[in-house]
Amino acid sequence: MKRLAGWMLSSPATLAVSLFLIIPVAATISVTFTAPGGVFAPYVEFFSSGFQRTVLWRTFEVAALTTIMALFFGLLTAYVVSRCPPWMKSVLIVLAVFPLLTGVVVRSFAWLIILGRNGVLNNTLEWLGVIERPMALLYSQTSVVIAMIYIFIPLMILVLIGVLENIPDDLLQASSSLGASPTATFVQIILPLATPGLIVGAVLVFTASFTSYATPHLLGGTRQMMMGTFLHQRAMVSFDWVSASTVAAIMVVVIVTTVLVMTRLAKRLNPMAS
Repeated sequence: MKRLAGWMLSSPATLAVSLFLIIPVAATISVTFTAPGGVFAPYVEFFSSGFQRTVLWRTFEVAALTTIMALFFGLLTAYVVSRCPPWMKSVLIVLAVFPLLTGVVVRSFAWLIILGRNGVLNNTLEWLGVIERPMALLYSQTSVVIAMIYIFIPLMILVLIGVLENIPDDLLQASSSLGASPTATFVQIILPLATPGLIVGAVLVFTASFTSYATPHLLGGTRQMMMGTFLHQRAMVSFDWVSASTVAAIMVVVIVTTVLVMTRLAKRLNPMAS
């Protein structure tokens, strides 16, 4: 009876996920297996193209760099926030969440103003005498990574603050009383206990970065095309739905595989995360 009640309670959510997620994704992927030339012809064509392999690798590289940098700066920021007094912690959390109140397009467009030839950064460096002429910062992989770190690091900070707040102060005090340095305490106690939050934050940032469209489109353009912008070009410019479906299928496979590998590796390295 309890099992039947559980199925009844979960059936609306299961139906919604199936209708709005599983079925559309399955329909998109199925298009690639019914294309002329054979079952795997679209995938063979994709990986036979050096340009398309470069786009896939660039997307993976940008997402990985964004995730690593967000993990580093997000963990340090979240640790500092979690150790602050309650009133200051509330203020800092609001400041961390505030960028999420604006759209991704607006935040990405702000970096056009900052990194442009006549932008804030170039003008400041020229005024300080660091450079003699404006630097070409836009439409590069670096500009895309910088913007993505700024856009997605609030997600990492919010996840890690919740995890770090739950670490008992007694553990830190015991570590200090036993002669451990702050660095040793951080590496041997805080970091292992924060692993679940690091896993969740890394999954969120990597997935969002890998599937991002607006930021690579505005700051990378055609020079630094990524899978999201390439998918849009195939679907909305070339109207090649088979190629667009192939790109979407590859993105799904890469994301799912990366998340599974990351989770499995984290559990092996730290059983406390299981």
